[in-house]
Amino acid sequence: MMTITIYHNPKCGTSRNTLALVRNSGNEPEIIEYLSHPPSKKTLQEMIHAMGLSVREVMRQKENLFEELQLADAKWSDDALIDFMIAHPVLINRPIVVTSLGVRLCRPSELVLDILPGPQLGAFNKEDGEAVIDAHGQRIV
Repeated sequence: MMTITIYHNPKCGTSRNTLALVRNSGNEPEIIEYLSHPPSKKTLQEMIHAMGLSVREVMRQKENLFEELQLADAKWSDDALIDFMIAHPVLINRPIVVTSLGVRLCRPSELVLDILPGPQLGAFNKEDGEAVIDAHGQRIV
């Protein structure tokens, strides 16, 4: 089995759905609750690069702290924004999943399917009831 790591917030429905999709593939990931165990600056930089996203795309802009710190201001460099995310992990958007097949910010949760090593093992519905995987383990379009 492949090593899968999820940077997870158990209070987030999208994060819980992503974790459930990983488990529905027969894998048990390493779960890092990033709010209490944030990644190092180097790890965060590497994940952002591997995702092919900008630093701003990985920031949780809906957080009050984002507004309070005026992080939308163009004066902040990528390096400074990463420092804010390390100091205040709530600013890191989630969930981020890392496998040998890639790194994804899984919003929506179905993006994790692109980097899982094997098929889904059965039907899967999100917490809100939306069907994502049918009884044959196939993605519902």
